[in-house]
Amino acid sequence: MPKISNRQVSLKPQDLYVLLALLSREDASAGYAELAEQTGLAISAVHGALKRAATARLVMFEARRPVLLKPQLQEFVLHGAKYAFAPVWGTLARGVPTAYGAAPLNGVIAPSSDPVPVWPHAGGTARGLSLAPLYPSAADAALRDPRLYAVLALFDAIRSGQAREREAAQKLLEPYFQ
Repeated sequence: MPKISNRQVSLKPQDLYVLLALLSREDASAGYAELAEQTGLAISAVHGALKRAATARLVMFEARRPVLLKPQLQEFVLHGAKYAFAPVWGTLARGVPTAYGAAPLNGVIAPSSDPVPVWPHAGGTARGLSLAPLYPSAADAALRDPRLYAVLALFDAIRSGQAREREAAQKLLEPYFQ
């Protein structure tokens, strides 16, 4: 009897990272080279990420350029990604503020005496509780691109925050999905 292949394609953290980078772009259209430069990934890694995202029906291609399927991506980011890419907490560290510690959410959530979540990074400006970024190059890319930083920080609030933080982050992410 022939074996039945059960090769399931699953999304990797870098796949969502590339999709969030594409979402953060004002023109919402980019080729592999532009996305590679924005994210700090190799062009081949961007290609693989978009291929897996297309299999997951989160992106499609028109004239060989990726086009986000925004309603599907919104549903995944708001309701599924926090389970697929659960937060990984560490110890106190110096790093780049994220979630409610970063803009735009830090203007909505009042600071407390608790240390803010940070992506560990040598060039970070804050000391807080370390939260592993969605992908290792995310902190560097976020420091170069304020819109990408905002989207990644809002996603971190959704996957790691309390109910009030998640709700505020969802409202602040809505314009990106328009």
